[in-house]
Amino acid sequence: MKNKTLWIIVAIVVLVGLYVLAAYNGLVTKREDITNQWAQVETQYQRRFDLIPNLVESVKGIFEQEQTVFNALAEARTRYAGAGSVSEKAAAATGVESALGRLLVVMENYPQLRSSESVQTLMTQLEGTENRVSVERKRYNDAVRTLNVSVKRFPTNIVAGLFGFAEEVYFEAVEGAETVPAVEF
Repeated sequence: MKNKTLWIIVAIVVLVGLYVLAAYNGLVTKREDITNQWAQVETQYQRRFDLIPNLVESVKGIFEQEQTVFNALAEARTRYAGAGSVSEKAAAATGVESALGRLLVVMENYPQLRSSESVQTLMTQLEGTENRVSVERKRYNDAVRTLNVSVKRFPTNIVAGLFGFAEEVYFEAVEGAETVPAVEF
């Protein structure tokens, strides 16, 4: 009878030990999932920080090139319309021809003037970047939820308390996040 009781006690101790080991390893895995997911959030932040300023500068450059040509053409047209004498009209017409020549060069180099395409690309990239950040934040919060539930549930909460596992903090939007960011050209 004593041997049987001893074996039952040993079996219970082994089972509890296996449970503690499994619970501990599960909590470690969940904590590492959170760390990994936060790294993914930061990766998307870095992508945003690297990509957006470069896209904005590219669009600005195209706008400036096209704007220079269109401004020269508009100024030459205005001078021609305001010219009083034949020599003034001839000089203004030369300005129009010069501006048209620059426009033709731009059109040869860029068969389709790309301002609207560039802006569309910028908007698509902005939207895609913000969606990626949003997805990674959600995945982070899902990983936090998984750990937090485990830390609170009985009997895993006992193991969590023994080994110092605590609830993690969810990602929450900062105050003023509802304000749309400004993109300036």
